[in-house]
Amino acid sequence: MDFLINVFVVLHLLGLAAIVGSAVFVARGVPTPALVWGARAQIITGLILVGLNEAGDEPLNHTKIGVKLLIAIGVAACAEIAAARERKGQGNPQLVHAAGALAVLNTLIAVLWTSAS
Repeated sequence: MDFLINVFVVLHLLGLAAIVGSAVFVARGVPTPALVWGARAQIITGLILVGLNEAGDEPLNHTKIGVKLLIAIGVAACAEIAAARERKGQGNPQLVHAAGALAVLNTLIAVLWTSAS
């Protein structure tokens, strides 16, 4: 089970890298497919990780998970809306930057929110 969890942690981190890399370093305000797919991957792998960890013996902080899920949905919404507007020729770099900033916020919550229950 630990190996499977580690595989999904790696996939989760790759999704984060796609979001932050696209939003900050690559596109400079233009939504990329990596941004959109990274946001989708973050939600899917995050939910899988919650399920796998729920099956284990360690207690989970459901409040933290709920907050992170809401932020991840915000990231995905910003990415999807930015990509749709870009296809229509109405690009909005603020949405791309918001997606990147929210992804970083989610990472900070994951690392710094350390209460056990």
